[in-house]
Amino acid sequence: MKSYLKISTAAIVLAALGAGSVPAFAQEAQASADEAAPGDIVVTANRRDQSLRDVPMTIQAFGTDTLSELNITSINELIKYTPNVTFSNNGPGNGAIFMRGLSAGFAGQQSSATISGFPNVALYLDDQSMQFPARNADVYLADIERVEVLEGPQGTLFGGGAQAGVVRYITNKPKLNKFEGAVEGSFGGTSGGAANGSFNAMVNLPIIEDKLAIRAVVYADHRGGYIDNKYSTFTREPTDLGSYYLAYNGNGNRLTAAQQSQGGKYDNAPLVEDNFNPVDYTGGRVALSWQVAPDWDLLVSQAYQSLDTKGTFAVQTYDYDYKPLTGLSSTLFSPQYSKDDYSNTAWTLNGKVGDFSLVYTGAYLSRNITQQGDYTNYSRATYGIFYQCTGAANYYFGTYGAAPYCYEPTGYWKDQVKNTHETHEFRISTPSDGRLRAIAGAFYEAFAIEDNMDWSYKSIPSCGLSLTAAQIRAAGTVCMGNVAPNPAATLNVAGPRGPGVAFGQDIQRGFDQYAFFGSVDFDITSTLTITGGTRYYHYDNYETGSVYSSFNAGCYQVPVCVTGNNLDAQNLNSTYSGFKSKGTITWKPKPGTLVYATYSEGFRPGAFNRGASSRVKDPVAPHANQLLVPAAYRPDNLINYEMGLKTDLFDRMMTLNMSAYFMKWKDTQIGFFNPAAGFGNTAFATNGPTYEIKGIEAQISARPMDGLTIQSSGSYNDSQQANSPCFIANNPGVSSFGQCITQVYSGGVVKPVQSPFGDIGGITPFSPKFQANIRARYDFAGAGGMEWFVSGGVNYTSSMYNQPATYPSGDVAANGNVLGPNGVIVPATTVLRYKMPSYALTDAQVGFKRDDWTVTLFADNLFNSRASTFTNSAQYIKTSTIVRPRTFGIKIGTKL
Repeated sequence: MKSYLKISTAAIVLAALGAGSVPAFAQEAQASADEAAPGDIVVTANRRDQSLRDVPMTIQAFGTDTLSELNITSINELIKYTPNVTFSNNGPGNGAIFMRGLSAGFAGQQSSATISGFPNVALYLDDQSMQFPARNADVYLADIERVEVLEGPQGTLFGGGAQAGVVRYITNKPKLNKFEGAVEGSFGGTSGGAANGSFNAMVNLPIIEDKLAIRAVVYADHRGGYIDNKYSTFTREPTDLGSYYLAYNGNGNRLTAAQQSQGGKYDNAPLVEDNFNPVDYTGGRVALSWQVAPDWDLLVSQAYQSLDTKGTFAVQTYDYDYKPLTGLSSTLFSPQYSKDDYSNTAWTLNGKVGDFSLVYTGAYLSRNITQQGDYTNYSRATYGIFYQCTGAANYYFGTYGAAPYCYEPTGYWKDQVKNTHETHEFRISTPSDGRLRAIAGAFYEAFAIEDNMDWSYKSIPSCGLSLTAAQIRAAGTVCMGNVAPNPAATLNVAGPRGPGVAFGQDIQRGFDQYAFFGSVDFDITSTLTITGGTRYYHYDNYETGSVYSSFNAGCYQVPVCVTGNNLDAQNLNSTYSGFKSKGTITWKPKPGTLVYATYSEGFRPGAFNRGASSRVKDPVAPHANQLLVPAAYRPDNLINYEMGLKTDLFDRMMTLNMSAYFMKWKDTQIGFFNPAAGFGNTAFATNGPTYEIKGIEAQISARPMDGLTIQSSGSYNDSQQANSPCFIANNPGVSSFGQCITQVYSGGVVKPVQSPFGDIGGITPFSPKFQANIRARYDFAGAGGMEWFVSGGVNYTSSMYNQPATYPSGDVAANGNVLGPNGVIVPATTVLRYKMPSYALTDAQVGFKRDDWTVTLFADNLFNSRASTFTNSAQYIKTSTIVRPRTFGIKIGTKL
């Protein structure tokens, strides 16, 4: 009852304040400004041209001029104006979009191409999907006609990736009968950071008037860094989580200088640098349009983008020796960077046969990512010393109890990913002015990922490849072999890895899908319409390759250590098929007013872990593992009930849109990683709890006087866990077989296992209760033909968590976390739960237009917030990816 009361109260407040989900900052209306309501914009959310105000769903849209006015060039800027949409990331090109709180957490980067589930928010560039597990393509928004944000399940028309919604980037197309061009550039600074500069240019050239035209755009954007890599030392401490293997933790003695390489003196001096995280986008797009016949046209486009980043986009709370850090700082010991390139070829053929409209569209995407990240602080992890120290209770040195000796702690990981995505879709639709309107289509896609990732934190010397194992042992050499994947598996890179590689994966995964869909609208009366649609889908998923590790005594004193498993032999193939449907009733009681009710279903396919595994030791001897983790996990499903209102007010000077929804998210796909609870030192995914999400959105766009436009948008979202499942002991012969796993044998003692999936009432991560923004723009005429404008806005996001209650808190010295030197909490794992505080951001612009020139002075994040959008413990240190600091500058553009 309390939840419904909160929702009702929030609805009244939002309506009164004029909050909402941004109807479309409306200067791009198709009608003239004098005739148009402030929310008019033509969208294709239902695969046909419709006014935004006539689409019975929660949709947010931004046109070309608005994108430029608000300095929106990437998803980071877009989400400031899209309530109920959140974005978690580790920097550009390393993020995932969430809608309406439908998130099961985020980690990203390490292994994400292999172990992350497929996203549940679809990201499109025209008709090509750009989504990717935890690393959506970071499309730069240059010469974009509009962006559409469709909330709620869109599975009927957009498929399995659109479980929670869709973000569509729709490019400007060539114009057959008009030459036009535009140039825009900006220059400015970053508070506490380096300079920024950007440039983009567009030309539209008719080659044969009314028959053939070409449109091209190029862009370059340099974003200066703002995080400093500070000097830090690294000292092995008795509080290191794996120190007991070296037998010096009990009495607090430290390793002596003689027991360490370099006398135990390690630092990051060569990498100390201010503002060391710059970002560079460069790219372009060329499109050719050909009017083949009066009712037939062909569009072919080629897009290319390169995204280069350096450094880290997260700030640390302390350095690697537990000394507090202030300001925007980190202490990396290994170079960190990302190179992310994509090339996308797309084609669309439009035509008519009689009264029927036909569309065939296809695309081929090739994306390559090379990314490297620092992993030095893994040396403090429970198993970090196994790859860097010999003697004591470690595997390496032949006899346990020998004096320990440790080598350099510096480590890093490197990921090389190739992604290809081919799509084909055919649609046929009836005339849009008939009483009965229908659309039907067929779809095929092939999505493939090749992922070769190595963790290089093994510093025990390599034995080399020139001697045999017998020769190495005879010489008594302290060394380890080069690890290698299973040669019988399908590999992207064959043969042994480099001398420092301790763990790695060489994986291929993906799916082929075909689908058929249809949707029908029928006007019962002139004001009442019913809509029904369904989609049949069929997925064939696969995963092959090998996972390899030198965490094995057999890797000592050998030239090569072949430990990799063979995922090919596990026959990791699965098939998912079924129907997902949608039904809507739309009522238009008067011109300019629409009321609708919708039932819709969403889904996303299942995927694989890196093979089957076993976890959680039985409290009863002989302590066999209780949990046999399957190699595959199932799809999860979403059911959405939604009602909405769209209406014009005050003689079309204002539009009001409101919607309310209830969703049930079943069998949620969730990543699981909790070594402290006995669940192993590698992550796996499984199907977890059911969540129920209730919420409202409202929007107002108004033009109260000539020259003044106000937009306000907001959402209230309440997500709660509806059940509390457990892991069932499924290994025959263990004492708990067939029952919930409640105890684990770990470290020589029996420990409880607390609600691994969280408790009823828990909330989803990246699900702020409240989000809102309000913006105003005033245009007025000045002397000398100058047209002035001033605008500004504020957006607010309430607090939220980074992970579900599955994970232990990172803010307490418990559940494996320990107190280190200086009283800091040392995380026990790389995935912990943190609460990220609420924050507000303010932007402002002022400028003028004269003839075809526009000059704008701008400031984004005016009050220089350092709010965290993703707090995590990826380096066994609490770190936070923050919003970009205050940026300011001047932007000049002209139209030719």
